[in-house]
Amino acid sequence: MSNITFESRYAIGPNEAKSLDTKGLRENFLIDKLFFEDKVHFVYTHYDRYMAGGALPVNGKLKLDTIEPLLKEPYFLARRELGIINVGGDGKVEVDGETFEVNYKEALYIGKGAKEVYFVSNDASKPAKFYLNSTPAHHTYPTKRVTKAEANKIELGALETANHRTINQMLLHTVIQTCQLQMGMTELKPGSVWNTMPAHTHDRRMEVYFYFDVPEGQSVSHFMGPIDETRHIWMQNEQAVISPPWSIHSGAGTSNYTFIWGMAGENMDYDDMDKAAITDLK
Repeated sequence: MSNITFESRYAIGPNEAKSLDTKGLRENFLIDKLFFEDKVHFVYTHYDRYMAGGALPVNGKLKLDTIEPLLKEPYFLARRELGIINVGGDGKVEVDGETFEVNYKEALYIGKGAKEVYFVSNDASKPAKFYLNSTPAHHTYPTKRVTKAEANKIELGALETANHRTINQMLLHTVIQTCQLQMGMTELKPGSVWNTMPAHTHDRRMEVYFYFDVPEGQSVSHFMGPIDETRHIWMQNEQAVISPPWSIHSGAGTSNYTFIWGMAGENMDYDDMDKAAITDLK
């Protein structure tokens, strides 16, 4: 019996999204739970056929099985690449017999063609939580681990504007080779709550945000929608949100927090953004 579960979500445009109430907006874009004990869970979005999910191994090794109804392939990475960032306890990922240590806030890229992938927690009482992003791939690049120390770091913002943050570019073309998947992690400094402000869109790429390190009792209000008609989704710790190419993706928390961004699309230019002035947002 397969230990993988999934759901599929179709893409909608800004005109359709305009008609959604709060419930409809959350049903289409919020991923409210990613981690299930001894399961691999994915949400398959038809924006760029991006997949976001989680693996929570507790009682032994957890295998990455194929999803036959979606992929129609004998193994998951037959025509895909996979990015992993651990947001839980220390753990390991086994890729075709080779073992990679992937500890808290460390990343692993697995290229197209890997046949057997297993997730393992070092301590069942504090299990690893492997956050997963996957995109279609047409070339094989080497599997590679990237620690936070090895990431390309960019410091932006200021405490005065409540957006002082460090961007850790981890699975990015300036750090490793990938086909189209790009992932990284942004950490907000104490006293700062805004991410990705000033906001932007990039019609060439979609994106998924995963919020974590949100303190108990605190929340993040994620902003989405076209620049001239924004909406918000209140989000809790360890939840993700799908950002279509036509939408801004920004957030403000009631405390500082960390989020993982993952994206895919036409190009791999991180700075290719259609920026919006703060005073133009509506």
